[in-house]
Amino acid sequence: MEINLPEVVAEVRAVFERYEVALLSNDVPVLDELFWNSPQTVRYGIGENLIGWEAIAAFRAARTLGAFTRDLIDTVITTYGRDFATANTCYRRPGQDTIGRESKTLLRTPQGWRITAAHVSVMR
Repeated sequence: MEINLPEVVAEVRAVFERYEVALLSNDVPVLDELFWNSPQTVRYGIGENLIGWEAIAAFRAARTLGAFTRDLIDTVITTYGRDFATANTCYRRPGQDTIGRESKTLLRTPQGWRITAAHVSVMR
């Protein structure tokens, strides 16, 4: 298996950056698009455990979070072959001392790269 093929890392980084822009602007259609539309998709958040794309989309639709900013720290994208990847990052919001952590597992699908699992947590 080839790890971190440059062109595959670039593809995944573009999806990671697109997700970040959508998250910061609360662009729900893009956030929904980037998660794999499957009952096997999982998102564990700071205060919620969501199983299946429908639960994740419903959470996004009901959330009232507006636009915000954050600084990413130590982002690591690793690709395994041409169709599987992980993206991990830490973040800090301006004016806050806590560090958040975010992990994503991505799979190449016929529709493009999609997040199959995500986990968000905060270090206390």
